[in-house]
Amino acid sequence: MQFDTIIVGGGSAGSVLANRLSARSGHQVLLCEAGMDTPHGKVPHEILDSYPGTAYLNSKFLWNELKVTTEVISHNNPDAPKPRLRKYEQARVLGGGSSINGQLANRGAPTDYDEWAARGAAGWEWDNVLPFFKKIERDMDFNDEWHGQEGRIPVRRIWPDFWPEHAKGLAEALKQSGMKYLPDQNGFFEDGYFPITISNAYERRVSAAIGYLDPATRARPNLTISTLTQVSGLIFEGNTCVGIEALVNGQKQTFRGHEVILSCGAIHSPAHLMRAGIGPAGHLRDMGIEVRHALPGVGQRLMDHPSIALAAFVKPFARINETTRRHIMLGWRYSSGMGGAPAGDMFVTAATKSSWHAVGEQIAAAILFVNKTYSETGEVKLQSTDWRTEPEVAFNLLSDKRDLDRLADGFRRMAALHLMDAMKRVTDDPFPASYSDKVRQVGVINGKNKFLTDIMAKLLDGPAALRKLLLQKLVMEEFTLEQVLADEDAMEAFVRRAAVGVWHASCTCRMGSDDDPMAVTDHAGRVRGVEGLRVCDASIFPVVPCANTNFPTLMTAEKVADAILAGH
Repeated sequence: MQFDTIIVGGGSAGSVLANRLSARSGHQVLLCEAGMDTPHGKVPHEILDSYPGTAYLNSKFLWNELKVTTEVISHNNPDAPKPRLRKYEQARVLGGGSSINGQLANRGAPTDYDEWAARGAAGWEWDNVLPFFKKIERDMDFNDEWHGQEGRIPVRRIWPDFWPEHAKGLAEALKQSGMKYLPDQNGFFEDGYFPITISNAYERRVSAAIGYLDPATRARPNLTISTLTQVSGLIFEGNTCVGIEALVNGQKQTFRGHEVILSCGAIHSPAHLMRAGIGPAGHLRDMGIEVRHALPGVGQRLMDHPSIALAAFVKPFARINETTRRHIMLGWRYSSGMGGAPAGDMFVTAATKSSWHAVGEQIAAAILFVNKTYSETGEVKLQSTDWRTEPEVAFNLLSDKRDLDRLADGFRRMAALHLMDAMKRVTDDPFPASYSDKVRQVGVINGKNKFLTDIMAKLLDGPAALRKLLLQKLVMEEFTLEQVLADEDAMEAFVRRAAVGVWHASCTCRMGSDDDPMAVTDHAGRVRGVEGLRVCDASIFPVVPCANTNFPTLMTAEKVADAILAGH
């Protein structure tokens, strides 16, 4: 069968594209997803769970062989420590990241999208993207010029009256420190603290697959959804992409189409391009791949938001209550005033619960990330021409020292909040936290971890001296709060060691102008230098916005779909 559009990847962008393009009845659409389906009535309970910790570490929904480095790689010092490979929780399930993420539904700063346009993405200024943000959502709380009421993704907030005492204590500390309360995080962009906006209705996650691939959409005769389908290669005739090769339930199949759209994310989309001979010529030749079209920007300038955390023991009365399964109620953004950064360059979320298990319910974390990131030296490269081999991924977080300096400054700000009486009332024993391999291992959902954490939790609720000892020996990593606050070298060492990304991989197939040699795609996602091929996902962002990337990705797909249907 000949399709008009083949979409490779059924994540957030792919789900939007499949819905919007198949809305034109004569347009034949094929959506391919490597992971499992999530049809209405059969969505796994871990995905529906309002608390995301049951999904994002679940191997059923992940590319389990994908590993990355986050630390800066030193090419000049042979004695420098080798960066650690970390498991990277990239979604492999219909709905993609929106099926496993924290459900945070924020947009970023208006200045982000003005910068996109300034970097060559014509037509992507804030005034041009706001209508597509509004098109996504059905806001359950606000009806004004900032919000949409007819979109496929419901968004809401949990109001302060329903917060656990931990979140209320933090809000009080923020208020006493002079921070402004903002009822609407996605309204006028300014510094302040606010109820986190979430893509969630009636205590259930609403992923892009749930919202955009509903039963009525799936019933369209011109839409084919093929899950458990791993694309092994792109098919070309001359310089035109005419289809894909794939394994469907382990069986080789070929699909032909007028246009192929890669929506595999900022790690796998550039890998598909490079395996097809589209990318940096030197790297392709080193890999023994014939250069179809030299595009030096493919896989380059990978970005994420570098993040660190300050954790604390939560007193029993202040823990998650019975009102909601949500663990993140409160967030705030502030302006660091450092390094020439724009307003609202820093962002913090407060997680009253840090994991699904009993110890996780006792440990809260303030998670700080650099909203406006300057580090742009990450890259995705091939390790093998074999499509089954994951690419080599180096985020090179903190390659720009302004990011490191703002994390250190932000950590001091979070520590100051935790030393206020409002926070001392609800927490004890604050400490520098790291999303280490040890934390990941304990976070895997199994009987052994439940048994061990149940025992540990009983001990942590015992005498204060015992709790402090157990936290130091079994939970904390290398540094104490006192060390990093008193010693600049210890602070820098902690930040460099603990900084990780927050699963916002972006920018490896950037949109840009005709005269930008590093631009991979044009303003409508078309791959430069070839025909019949587009990219539409977070990889085409010119720069990562000041936001969790799910809603910017949904917006991008809405805008690209609109361009396709308009004939562009």
